[in-house]
Amino acid sequence: MKMIVGLGNPGAGYTQTRHNAGFMVLDKFAATYQLTVEKKQCRSLLGQGFIEGQKVLLVKPQTYMNKSGEAVLEILNYYRDGIEDLIVIHDDLDLAFGRLRFKRDGGTGGHNGLKSITQMLNSPEYSRLKIGIGRPPEYMPTEAYVLSSFSAEEKERLPEIVKNAVEGLKTWCFEGVEVAMNKFNSFNID
Repeated sequence: MKMIVGLGNPGAGYTQTRHNAGFMVLDKFAATYQLTVEKKQCRSLLGQGFIEGQKVLLVKPQTYMNKSGEAVLEILNYYRDGIEDLIVIHDDLDLAFGRLRFKRDGGTGGHNGLKSITQMLNSPEYSRLKIGIGRPPEYMPTEAYVLSSFSAEEKERLPEIVKNAVEGLKTWCFEGVEVAMNKFNSFNID
């Protein structure tokens, strides 16, 4: 079973924020394959189903970003799944808005959700799909930026970015992270 985790913060106040890019992509993935992500379990909202014969588990941790690892560990333990079948979707400040980047493993880049997951799993060896949100303006603290809404111009471009991320996730499910990296890491909306 492939486990796809979208990172974000629960609650209506965070819905359209940059930090919830992982939730946005996961929601679109679920809608594309007619899956619902509403079962409450392991401090997360879950959805299960099949896409073209591949079993998937969709996960939206409800522990808030900084404690995402607690929910992810509970789910991995509950389903007795390994991190080799795990991908985490998250926003990334170091990628320009509109860029996607699949990655096999690595550091956290200062992302608190990834820090929590890496610490709780005691390993950085899980796949990631980074959604570029760009750097904040000089006058804006990083925390305020990631918790702010996308601009009107960015909102117009978001559907294409999310659509490509969903296609990339399907590729990851069937062909692995290396193929997803080769096909989608050069994607740029500009």
